[in-house]
Amino acid sequence: MPSLQSPGSTPLVLSRRDFDAVLFDLDGVVTRTAEVHAAAWKRLFDAYLEAHARRTGEPFQPFTAEDYQRYVDGRPRFEGIRCFLKSRGLTLPEGALEDGPEAESVQGLGKRKNGYFLETLEQRGVTVFAHAVELLERLRAAGFRTAVVSASRNCVAVLRAAGLEHLFDARVDGVEAGKLGLPGKPAPDTFLEAGRRLGVPPERAVVLEDAQAGVQAGRRGHFGYVIGVRRAGPVGALVEAGADVEVTDLSTVQVEEGRP
Repeated sequence: MPSLQSPGSTPLVLSRRDFDAVLFDLDGVVTRTAEVHAAAWKRLFDAYLEAHARRTGEPFQPFTAEDYQRYVDGRPRFEGIRCFLKSRGLTLPEGALEDGPEAESVQGLGKRKNGYFLETLEQRGVTVFAHAVELLERLRAAGFRTAVVSASRNCVAVLRAAGLEHLFDARVDGVEAGKLGLPGKPAPDTFLEAGRRLGVPPERAVVLEDAQAGVQAGRRGHFGYVIGVRRAGPVGALVEAGADVEVTDLSTVQVEEGRP
């Protein structure tokens, strides 16, 4: 079993002797779209909370980075809305699938947020974490199978915009999870489905996640190794959530072909 040592000592090594596949979250691990999501969520919730404060006379408490990490990051869109509103003691009707973005419902807020995300994505484009792409290329060259596991329903659009489709053998995203009725992270079901599609049991697969909910999903799925990729937040939070190790730079992860 690989292990991450202290800085300056033995680095983390993923070997084909130990594992057959690596499952990547997308936003925040491979692409920088987590920043776009976070901005869209803040725009959505700040406007909603300001309107609520005006209606009720209660003080306005803005949506924070901690709110994003604890209640929204890594979760399916509508579950993130429910989870955050619950944290503030607020509820909204679920609404209907045909609700537009102007509707004051979970469905309406979800569509409003998605509009903000797509608007910002069109303006900024998609940038990637170069070391994550390099790691993907090294893993595939060493014979690992790879999958992307994302709560996003825009996963395909992001992959195409970034030119990354060829680096994954399987994809389980928000659209696929919806078709199959799979619960989102922190439930392990989407990661387990990715492993099934690759033909790899959980104990022979590695999970890379930047969100606490995703780390929890990897741990609950009993995957062979869970790597927390810390892009923001306090040191050690991902290990506390269940990651075996926490890294900030994927260039420190070495790859060995070994013998499966």
